Amino acid sequence: MKYPYGISDFKKINTKNYFYCDRTDKIPLLENSDFQLFIRPRRFGKSLVLSMLENYYDVAKKDEFEELFGGLKIGKNPTDLRNSYFILKLDFSCVDPTGSAEDVKKALFNHINACIIEFYKVYNYKGFELPAIEIDREDALFSMKSLITSARMTPYPVYLLIDEYDNFANTVMMGVQSSEGRYKALVHEEGPLRTFFKAVKASTSGSMFDRVFITGVSPVVMSDITSGYNIAKNIYFEPEFNDLCGFKQNEIENVLKDIVDKCGFEKEKAREAASLMQTYYNGYTFSHTTDEQIYNPTLSLYFFEQFEKMCSYPRKMLDSNLAVDEAKLEYIAQIPRGRDLLMNLVQKDQDVVISDIEDRFGLKDMLTDKSRDNTFLVSFLYYFGVLTIAGDTEDMEVILKVPNLVMQSLYVERVQKMLLPEPDDRDDGKDAAKKVYQKGDMAPLCRFMEERYFKVFHNRDYRWTNELTLKTAFLTLLYNDIIYIMDSEKEIDRRYADLTMIIRPDKRYGNVFDVLIEFKFVKLKNAGLSAEQAKKLSKDELYQVPEIVMQMEDGKKQVKEYGEKLEQRHGNLRLQKFVVVALGFERICFYRL
Repeated sequence: MKYPYGISDFKKINTKNYFYCDRTDKIPLLENSDFQLFIRPRRFGKSLVLSMLENYYDVAKKDEFEELFGGLKIGKNPTDLRNSYFILKLDFSCVDPTGSAEDVKKALFNHINACIIEFYKVYNYKGFELPAIEIDREDALFSMKSLITSARMTPYPVYLLIDEYDNFANTVMMGVQSSEGRYKALVHEEGPLRTFFKAVKASTSGSMFDRVFITGVSPVVMSDITSGYNIAKNIYFEPEFNDLCGFKQNEIENVLKDIVDKCGFEKEKAREAASLMQTYYNGYTFSHTTDEQIYNPTLSLYFFEQFEKMCSYPRKMLDSNLAVDEAKLEYIAQIPRGRDLLMNLVQKDQDVVISDIEDRFGLKDMLTDKSRDNTFLVSFLYYFGVLTIAGDTEDMEVILKVPNLVMQSLYVERVQKMLLPEPDDRDDGKDAAKKVYQKGDMAPLCRFMEERYFKVFHNRDYRWTNELTLKTAFLTLLYNDIIYIMDSEKEIDRRYADLTMIIRPDKRYGNVFDVLIEFKFVKLKNAGLSAEQAKKLSKDELYQVPEIVMQMEDGKKQVKEYGEKLEQRHGNLRLQKFVVVALGFERICFYRL
């Protein structure tokens, strides 16, 4: 099987025998409205959807319909609109976002002009004899008007497809150098992006642009354009389009069964692989009224390709092409209250509750968000794929969660950099953490926490002083999803272990340990000690503090019970069990069972 990793050309995929999950049955549903905005996280298959529409509606591909769609769902019952449009396709990910606002405007107009020139040359080459289109190098909106005028002298209307409408604007928005001013210059007043969409809006009257389909990552840019383009129907929450992009569970399982068969594995291997993929890649839900979870297609194709080629799972479950999503978290961390939000998401089992996901909000809304539940910031993270819909509370508020282990790793890495900004500190901390799972030695990590990490929490910017904070600090250094399935707050018989590190099934040949840690936190005032008094305690005195003794004994009972349950569940663990107790953010002690 050939997997179309990085390929979004519908024709190539379906004529060159690449793996394809048929979504052509969605085409009749998409015809229910003429002007649509469809939003999904980056690398989620949006460009392939646009390519499908391009090939289906392009009048120049009428003779290719049977080859391209005959074996697919839509081929059995095509709509009346098939192959009845000229297609103008723009891809704003091609627009260079660097330089001044004027430079970006020039890059945008150059792209639009280049696409119009291609439109004219291709359709004339294919025999449609369009009247001449005038190209204005300084004003692409004039060129676009000329294209429409030319097309109106033919029997065919124009279908406008815009891919990644907000790509270059998002890059400008999240840039580090005077980005807010440059961003405003693009989207507000007479900025080039706003004037472009005003021109598109004007061109939808009188059947000039008969249909418009736009993809993007978030509604922020479209909201900031405001009245520039307010005719698009938002279809990104509609349940019938929940799986327009991405793969479903049965589609994943069918591929894995084929790979397992080709590699000569036992059938049980397919279930093991499906469980691993579900843990790392599944979990996306894009509608409030569906329970079906969707797999990230880029990550899934990455896994399939590696698994079939090597007959082993990828060493790194995170495809490096998605690692850049950490930039979104970095951007959030720089926004007021954004740092607190990220810290809370890592601490509190990776979920958050808000009144609702905002379907339209601008940059100003997000930068000045003072809502108690951080509605705009949380919505931003949802659209960029680092949170997803997890259901509703009894009070009908929306629960969002970190969708899977791949996204959790991005959160952990960002929080690690927030708390330990110096690379040397991070490296020393990771070296100490390795001793835990390589040697079963907790002492170096606890020493690092006392001497270097706890200084972070003396800063007044950090108001978290509890067991969750302690767990988060350890998690940021112990996190290793190359070897482990990491689970914070793992449910074990309706109770929760603080941190489990279970070796991936394909990594059990090594000498590393499985790890179970229970964390306890004793406040200084509860121990009747000041910070200075705590610092002066000897090791023996520390372990004899009554509150620490009590918490340690409680932790031992929990770890013993959790450990037995984990052994029963997995059967082949090399489990190292620890209780870690902190006395404020001054001292730390541990017990290995």
